[in-house]
Amino acid sequence: MTELLGSSTALLVAGGVFIIMIGLLVWLIMKNRRNTFATPLERATFATLHTVALAAPALREGLSPNSAGFALPYLRQLLDTCALAMTDNRGTTLAWDGDADQHEPDVRSLADQVISTGRQQVLSHTALSCEHPNCAVRGIVVVPLETDGAIVGTLAALTTSTAGPVLLRASAEVARYVSSQLELAELDESRARLNRAEVRALRAQISPHFVYNALTTIASFIRTDPVRARELLIEFADFTRYSFRTAGEYTTLQDELTNIERYVRLEKARFGNRLNIKLQIAPEVLSVVLPFLALQPLVENAVRHGLGGKPNGGTITITAENAGAECVIIVEDDGIGMDPARLHEDLDDAHQSGAHVGLGNVDDRMRSTFGDDFGLVVDTAPGEGMKITLRVPKFRAGIRV
Repeated sequence: MTELLGSSTALLVAGGVFIIMIGLLVWLIMKNRRNTFATPLERATFATLHTVALAAPALREGLSPNSAGFALPYLRQLLDTCALAMTDNRGTTLAWDGDADQHEPDVRSLADQVISTGRQQVLSHTALSCEHPNCAVRGIVVVPLETDGAIVGTLAALTTSTAGPVLLRASAEVARYVSSQLELAELDESRARLNRAEVRALRAQISPHFVYNALTTIASFIRTDPVRARELLIEFADFTRYSFRTAGEYTTLQDELTNIERYVRLEKARFGNRLNIKLQIAPEVLSVVLPFLALQPLVENAVRHGLGGKPNGGTITITAENAGAECVIIVEDDGIGMDPARLHEDLDDAHQSGAHVGLGNVDDRMRSTFGDDFGLVVDTAPGEGMKITLRVPKFRAGIRV
């Protein structure tokens, strides 16, 4: 985990610096030249940065025939070669852009050498043998693509001129850029796997106590009020169907609130009038996307730790407000509260004790999804209830249901 966070921080910092440099350069050019490029250097610089930006989205999806096929035309513009190819770590050609595909066997052979040695390979015109008429290829350069120190593929450049130092250096730099995008793709996938694991942890938490209590409550109504028992059983089925769904890591605020209402109806059957809930939701934020099961654990925490120990019960208030580019959600109870220092200790040991594990889980996923500025903010004190605030960006690239 520490290594993942360390590498992710470095990659994100590097990516952020790169984006800032692009933005600053474009702004200066626009400002000083009034939307015109006065020098060839400015035009070339802008064109290069624009081409790099066009190749990035496909590479961020990982190394595959589709991503390679989409990115290669843009990468070939950067190197200005007659052809460019990309292989996987077995030497299999993923995509080819340009002419001279009769040299694919040469590319595969060089790719095998790159994969086995980890070093750039060059085939000069004197070593090329081609019976294809009018073949203009005079050199091939194949460089490794690496992520986390391991070779995941190769990039091959075919040139009509001599494969000299300029092409060797340029190919290595383009390969380094491609490798950085592939590392970011792996980081995204690692984050997604982590999120899925944390959701599974929440589901495991739901199983032992809530399922038992809900079924026990339903069973108590079977003889005395069979209609109520049937209604509660349907609520339980809908709640578990949503909570244990396999589709997507994200959901809408509206769907999350609907599931919370099911949960509260099941708990009210057990607590009666000791449990009340108030919803104050701005209609314009109902479509906001947030991590799946981000709110229900907070409400469950309020029921178990806030109101469960209060003789007369209490009220849980859920507020969702429109705050410009963000949605601010507050889950508040008037329960027994707790000492903030004790809560901090419980969260640190939650993976062992199980206390407040839902809060820590949601906090981790909010930070993983939106950044460290979007963790939970908890206000509590003994006898003063608990107030949990979370901010959700209304729009974030890559975050969708």
